Parts: sequence; C-alpha cells; structure tokens
Amino acid sequence: MNVSEPGASPGSDGQALGHHAASGVLWLTAQKWIVRIAGLVTIAILTRFLSPADFGTVAAATTILPFFYLISDLGFATYIVQANAPDRRTLSTGFWFSTVAGLVLTAALLLASPLFGLLFSSPDVVPVLQALSLTVILTAISSVPTALLRRRMKFRELAVQGLAASLIAQVIAVAMALAGAGVWAIVGQALVSQLVMTVLASVAARWLPAMTFSWSEFTVMTNFGSKVLGIEFIAMCRAAIEAAIISAALGLTAFGFLTIARKLVQIVQDLTGSALLPVTTVAFARIRDSSDRLIAAYLKAVRMTYAVMSPPLVLLSVASPLIIPIVFGEGWDDSYRVAQFLALAGTVVVGATLDNGLFYGLGQPGRWFMYALLVDVITVATTAVAVQAGLVAVSIGFLIVAVVATVGRWMLVATTIHTSFKKVAQPFIYLSCTVLVSGSAGTLALIATTGMPSLVSILLVGLAVVVVHAGVTWLLARPVIGDIGDILVRYRRGARRSVPITEEAP
Repeated sequence: MNVSEPGASPGSDGQALGHHAASGVLWLTAQKWIVRIAGLVTIAILTRFLSPADFGTVAAATTILPFFYLISDLGFATYIVQANAPDRRTLSTGFWFSTVAGLVLTAALLLASPLFGLLFSSPDVVPVLQALSLTVILTAISSVPTALLRRRMKFRELAVQGLAASLIAQVIAVAMALAGAGVWAIVGQALVSQLVMTVLASVAARWLPAMTFSWSEFTVMTNFGSKVLGIEFIAMCRAAIEAAIISAALGLTAFGFLTIARKLVQIVQDLTGSALLPVTTVAFARIRDSSDRLIAAYLKAVRMTYAVMSPPLVLLSVASPLIIPIVFGEGWDDSYRVAQFLALAGTVVVGATLDNGLFYGLGQPGRWFMYALLVDVITVATTAVAVQAGLVAVSIGFLIVAVVATVGRWMLVATTIHTSFKKVAQPFIYLSCTVLVSGSAGTLALIATTGMPSLVSILLVGLAVVVVHAGVTWLLARPVIGDIGDILVRYRRGARRSVPITEEAP
C-alpha cells in the first residue's frame, strides 16, 4: 500500500499519515457524539416504556451474538487492515468465507436459541435471540467492505454511515416503543442499524468480489486472524459467563441494573475513545518498521488519550446519582453506585484500546491474546466470588482487576516496543493526579450544590472537573495541550486542502 504519491518525501509521508490519523479520530469521535447524544434520548424514552427485565433479556441475548460475529469473520478484517498489500484474491477469499460462514452460523443460532434460553433461565431470551440472528449474516457481508474503508482511512465515510444507520434505527425503536412493541423495539433497532450499515458500506467500498477462493491465502489469513478471533472470543466468553453468573445469582432484573450502568459508562468511553482502535491499528502498522518513531508516537498517543478520555469518566464517577435519574428516569437507583465504580475502573484502563490497536498494527495479536486471556480469567473468577455480596461488590471487583491488568499491560507494551517499563508507566502518574485532584474538586462541587436543580449541579460539577483537570495538565503535562492543538490545526488545514494518500486498487 502506498501511503503517499510516488516521489513524495518522507516529510510529506508523515504529514499525510498524521493528517489522516487525526482526521479519522475527529470524524469518528464526532459521529459518536451525535449518535450517543441521540442514543441517550432514545434510551431515556425506552426506559420509560420498558422494564429492567426487558433490558436484561436483550442484554443476555446480545452477549451471545458476538461469538457468531467473530467466527464468521475469523479475524480476516483486521488482517486486511494491517496487511502490506492485499490483492483481489485475498479480499475475495475473505469475503466468500465470511458470507458462507455467516449463513451457516445464522441457521445454527436459530436452531440453538432454546439452549441459550436454558442457559439464562429465561424462555423470553429465545425469540429475541432468533430474531437477532439475522444480524450475523448482515455483519458477515459487510466485513470486507468495511475493512477496505478502514484500510483506505476513509473514516469520514465510515462516520457518516454509522451516523445514518444509528439515527434511522433509533427513530424506528422509539416508534415501536410508542406503539407498544415492548422488548421488540430494541430488537428492531439492532436489526435496522446493521442492515443500513451493511448496505452503505458495500456501496461506499466500490468493490465487488471475484469468483475465486485461494486456500493458500486462506491459510495465511487464518494464521493471523485466529489470534484476533481468540482475543475477541475469550472476551465474549467472559461477558457471557458474567451474564450467566449474575443473572443466576441475582436475577435478570439485577443484570438489567448492571446493563444500564455499563451502558452509561460505555457511552462516555465511546464519546472520547471509540476512534482509537480503527485509527491506531492503521497508523501503527504504517510506522512499525521505525522503532524510534513508533515509541515516540505511542507515548504521545498515550498522553493525549489520558488527557481527553479521563475528564468525562471522572464526572460520571462523581455525578452518577444525578445523571442516571435524568437520563433513565426513576426506578434505577441500584445502578448509581455500580456506575460510579465502573467509571473509576474505566479511568484506570483508559489506555487499553490504544494498546489493542498497537498490537494489531504491529501484526502481533498473539501477545495481546495471552494478556487478554489472563485478564478475562481473573475477571470471571472475581465476579464469581463478588456476586455473593451483590452488584456493588461486583463493580468493586472490576475496579481491582482493572488496576492489576493495567500494570501487566505496561510490562507487555514495554517489551514489545523495546523500551523501559518506567517510560511506559510514567504517563499514568499524570493520569492519577488528574483523576484524584479533579475528582476531589467535583465531589466538593457536588456537596456545595446540594439542593440545586440536578442539571445545574451536574453542570457545575463538570465545570469544576474540567477546570481543575486543565490546570493539572498545564502543570504536569503541558506538551499534551500543544499536541492536541496541533491535531486540531492540522485537521482544519486538511479540510481546506487534500493531503494525498493513495492505494493501489485491489
């Protein structure tokens, strides 16, 4: 893949890559902001028409689906994104495998749904899972076209597609809820969203598969993709086992409370860090042959990730008791404390997505697989022990695991990019200080605004967190401010003129 036009200088090569990486982060982040804000409105409506048990039922069903998504793709999409020069034969092999596998897996899920109903001790899960099985074949068909768009760094197109699919699906979900469809409003939202995404990605990629399948290419792709599959597979296993443990011990209603708390934290994380994995996988793949450049880029990315992603999570950890009633309505009290601890855990592992992109971009998913396996085993064991003491204990367990996993991740990254453990861990000192100081300021603001309207209190708490966070950043990590400003300036310049980045057509 040619990063720049023939004859381009290394400087222009770096500028082109930097522009497209920055542009990709900004476009995908903007998309997530719009989608999540609209999503909050949708959830706020749905929680007033649906019960916690309805959310728990869909959450239980959707913990199964990612297994089938992963098997239908087999990690081929990630291989295509980071490969040096995938040709038409490689892409066609990936497409036909995914499509056939998607059809087979959709049929298998339809037949196996009653077994999963028994696993979650709820017959209501069965019809929901059977309907959602259609998303498996839709996801399989869109796998290669979406990977091509990411490889070409067409993140603006991906952002627009995701925005259109999400908004259309949310409108349909609200309409179904108002019509009394109950849990099927959430099911309809998932089906419509994936259908629209599949159609738009296939059109935007401007690519059609050849009628060919190469076993040699399949073997190479499988060798890489199996590690990616393993990483995602054990994560899904962990989520499914956690769902089974919590729903069996505490009931689907309790699992619904946990789901809402997780959803709120995930919304915040998506608003700030969802663009990291697709963008960094491509960016790190482009510079993996230059050790010095890789280390410098990684450390800069870590500092900026900490600076951008931590304030919203700190605000959530402080103000969850005020935010949840406004967003989800009354009756979700049991989600407050859980969301606070999950948000704290989120601040600790804020760099995990970046590291995931690093290992994929370096073509070393095997190392990340071993790390993820160990962390997920520890997480499941912690959940099994903590669930006896309730949801809050489970969320505290997640926080403890997050701390342990982060230290382990520093060791793994340091050995992989050939730098010192101290250098990799050092940015966390800045993160710890900002979280502690800004969190304390937010707590004092929360106490001081007791009795005020909830929205006013949230705004003042958020202002305190952001101002103090900015002050600590200025004192401890001043270059981060310049780095973020440079990205914004570069993006504005790029909006006025095209920076060349071409790729030979497959």
